[in-house]
Amino acid sequence: MTALLQQLRAAVGSANVLTEAADTAPYLTDWRKRYHGRAQAVVRPGSTAEVAAVVQACAAAGTPMVPQGGNTGLVGGGTPDERGNSVLLSLQRMNRIRALDPDNDTITVEAGCILQQVQQAARAAGRLFPLSLAAEGSATIGGNLATNAGGTQVLRYGNARELTLGLEVVLPDGRVWDGLRGLRKDNTGYDLKQLFIGAEGTLGVITAATLRLHALPQAQRTALAALPSLQAATALLNRARATAGAALTAFEVMSDVCLRSVARELPQQRLPLAPDTAPWFALLELSDPDDEARVGALLERLLGVALEEGLAVDAVIAQSLAEAQALWRLRESIPEAQAKAGGNVKHDIALPVSRVAEFVASTNAALAAQFPWIQPVVFGHLGDGNLHYNMQTQPGTPLATAFAHERAINEVVHPAVAARGGSISAEHGLGQLKRAENRRYKSEVELALMRSIKAALDPHGLMNPGKLL
Repeated sequence: MTALLQQLRAAVGSANVLTEAADTAPYLTDWRKRYHGRAQAVVRPGSTAEVAAVVQACAAAGTPMVPQGGNTGLVGGGTPDERGNSVLLSLQRMNRIRALDPDNDTITVEAGCILQQVQQAARAAGRLFPLSLAAEGSATIGGNLATNAGGTQVLRYGNARELTLGLEVVLPDGRVWDGLRGLRKDNTGYDLKQLFIGAEGTLGVITAATLRLHALPQAQRTALAALPSLQAATALLNRARATAGAALTAFEVMSDVCLRSVARELPQQRLPLAPDTAPWFALLELSDPDDEARVGALLERLLGVALEEGLAVDAVIAQSLAEAQALWRLRESIPEAQAKAGGNVKHDIALPVSRVAEFVASTNAALAAQFPWIQPVVFGHLGDGNLHYNMQTQPGTPLATAFAHERAINEVVHPAVAARGGSISAEHGLGQLKRAENRRYKSEVELALMRSIKAALDPHGLMNPGKLL
């Protein structure tokens, strides 16, 4: 170990090789404080060359490596195990924006860039980087790509895969693949970047990315609608697509339980519609390059028809940027409110949009029959079929009861998702949390292909062991 530490210090400087418990502790526990690992050292390289030197040294020593971004993951994907033989590779110092090409609508950034930093840099150039999620003030681009993050605007702009044109990756043997090409068309072989997006650091270390930018909308209108059912939410989504087309940039749903949780745990939040107005709520956003009147008229017409047809029972349209931001804060505050309440059993699932309402009704009933104390907390990105289908307890039942029954809850939820052609992980990844569970829902052919790719790129199994596979 001493020889390896000396090599690591030579590669990145002694100040960036952390070994004291007080210094390494923040890196060794995940955001939910569910996983607590150990490591020989936390290494903080500041350049791609330094990452390559660290990887080469670890590979030569046969030492496992755990890449980590902002440590905001929800499945333990960036946390080492308890054996203590790994090196944790933090990319947070690699936070430079290398290039911004407004004519090509691309921005090239290092993996440690905070998502919000990338958004702001694009906006300063009159462009939009549309990836947006609740942790954008601390999540890094490298982590976003490693989990193929989606967020709130997938409906219009796609998830991380669709927003990435090129990557720079340090391979498990320390070689550097420079694939930072800002091309929309390149049919000269396998699309290698797609191997690393969503791979959770198991195939290499993403050190930089060339990302796709879009025109910055100058006109946006946001509304919150109270809905009588989740079926009505699906019908309203279809109506919104037909009415607004590409102007529809977001369509989020949340149950009344979610809003009650926000009101209880975060009383500073103002609720423009009371939670008892309806069992479900939808947050809609329409955007246009410059025509405020057009999107305003579209939204008013859409909600007017929804009220007439009974798809909505009430609605409020933001009249200012501040009001729009307040509506979005309600949606984005749901995870914070859940954390303040003590957490819950989380499910990040994807379903065909057409199956969402039936899934929720059927699975809620099945869970209630088996666990009378259960309280579903359901919200998410209905526009792309991604639900955060979380379970806590009814008032009067200790929250620990839900965690004690997590496996049994999963035994109800995951088969119900699979039976409807869904996925047990939409945007959070598998990490440690769902690694074993995934084997039940992937075919043997899929698993064999994944193992073949892993063996080809990381034959010694040193990259983020114990995750995903």
